[in-house]
Amino acid sequence: MPTEPDTDRDLGPEADPESVARKILLDQLTGRARSRSDLEKKLAQRGVPAEIGARLLDRFEEVGLVDDAAFAREWVAQRQEGRGLARRALAQELRRKGIDDEVARDALGEIDPDDEVEVARELVRRKVRSVQGLDPDKAVRRLVGMLARKGHSSSVAYRVVREELSVDLADPEHLG
Repeated sequence: MPTEPDTDRDLGPEADPESVARKILLDQLTGRARSRSDLEKKLAQRGVPAEIGARLLDRFEEVGLVDDAAFAREWVAQRQEGRGLARRALAQELRRKGIDDEVARDALGEIDPDDEVEVARELVRRKVRSVQGLDPDKAVRRLVGMLARKGHSSSVAYRVVREELSVDLADPEHLG
């Protein structure tokens, strides 16, 4: 006859909170960098006492395992290149990641304005086929809206869209 599990059974010594926190941090940092704020939230979710988490995060910063400035620079480079995000959208993402405003400004300051325009231009080139055949005003609105959602200013968005649509309308072979 099966016996019910003994719920009062001794499961061994309780894990040391500092060891648990260290393992959580190392697991979180495996594969990609994370902001200090993200790591603090993860420790809190796992029930690690705040003072232990703060002490370990300070130590991880001292040895270079946690570096919000490096994280912000990497985040900006990846998100601008991969998603075509502009400064404004990147600033919002960094704020959500808990990056200090000054650190975020430094990372965002590394974006070349010409690169930002080129990113917008490439986004429009990828999407222009989807607006072919639409009323030109409607095509402009859709493409400008797409750039606005990526954080591009209206002046950059309108300029890039008008330039790309004029090229496409003048030369149908431009689409490939």
